[in-house]
Amino acid sequence: MRAASRTGRSRSVRRRRLAVTVGCTALVAALGTAGLLALNHDAPRTPDSDSTSQARAVPALTEPTAASPAATASASSSASAEPPAAQPSAQPSGRPSTSTPEIVVHGSGSFTTATANGARVGSGSVLRRYRVEVENGIGIDPNTAAAVVQGVLSDPRGWTADKRDSFQLVSSGSYDFTVKIASPDTTDAICATDGLDTQGEVNCDVGKQVMVNSKRWLTGSPQFDGSLDDYRALIINHEVGHRIGHGHETCPGPGKPAPAMMQQIYGLKGCVANAWPYDANGSYLSGPSVN
Repeated sequence: MRAASRTGRSRSVRRRRLAVTVGCTALVAALGTAGLLALNHDAPRTPDSDSTSQARAVPALTEPTAASPAATASASSSASAEPPAAQPSAQPSGRPSTSTPEIVVHGSGSFTTATANGARVGSGSVLRRYRVEVENGIGIDPNTAAAVVQGVLSDPRGWTADKRDSFQLVSSGSYDFTVKIASPDTTDAICATDGLDTQGEVNCDVGKQVMVNSKRWLTGSPQFDGSLDDYRALIINHEVGHRIGHGHETCPGPGKPAPAMMQQIYGLKGCVANAWPYDANGSYLSGPSVN
C-alpha cells in the first residue's frame, strides 16, 4: 500500500512539474510575442519601407559627387563639346574678381525680342538684318544684350571691314537671322534640330539662328585670356562669321593673334587671344583652314 501510495505521489509531482514547465514556456512565448508586437507597433518597418528607405539613402550619399546639371552650372562656341579637362572657372583668367553669375541651366523655352532698333552699319552692299532674342528667366536683359551685339557688329574691326557685308538691328519686320541667347538646355535642343551636339557647353549657327549659350555669355572661356566683353565679341564674330560663309581656322603661328574663326575655347595653340576678324588697319587676321 505504501509503495503504491509513493508511486501515486511521485506521479502527481511529475504531473505538477510538467504543468508548471508547460505554463512557463507558454508564458515566455507569449511575452516574447507581445514584445515583438510592441516593437513593430512603435516603429513599423515593412519590406517595402525598408527598400524605399535604402533607395533614398544611397542617392543622398552620392549626389555631391554626381555630375548633375546644377553642379555643372555652378562650375562653368560652334557646335562641339568643350574638353572635359577644361571646365570654365567661376572667373576665367585675366578678369577682375567679381561675384559668380547664376547660370540657369534649363530655361523657360520662350523668348523676348529686344525692342531696340539700329541704323545700318557698314558700307557693304549685302545688308543683313538681324534681331536679338533672349530666353525668359535666365537673367539677361534683351535690350542690353542687343546693344552689345550691335556694338560688336558695328565695330570697324568686325565683319563690316570686308566691304561686302553690312548689318542692321531690327525689332520687327523682315530679318535675315536672329541672335538668340538661351540657357544651355535650350541651346542644346535648338542646335540638335540640325544634328549638332553642343553638350550644354557651346554655341552654334543653325537655320536662321545664331545660338548663344548663356553660360558662355555670362562666364566666357578659361582659355580666352581677355575681358568678358571681348569674349562676347568673339562669340558673335565667330558665329556670324559662319553665317556669312567663313569656316574654321587655326593658329597661324606662336605669338600671333588667334583668328576669330578659330575655336579658341579649345586652346590657343601658341596664339594670343583675339576677338576680332580684322585688326585696326583693316587687315584680315587669318589662319590655316580647318576641314
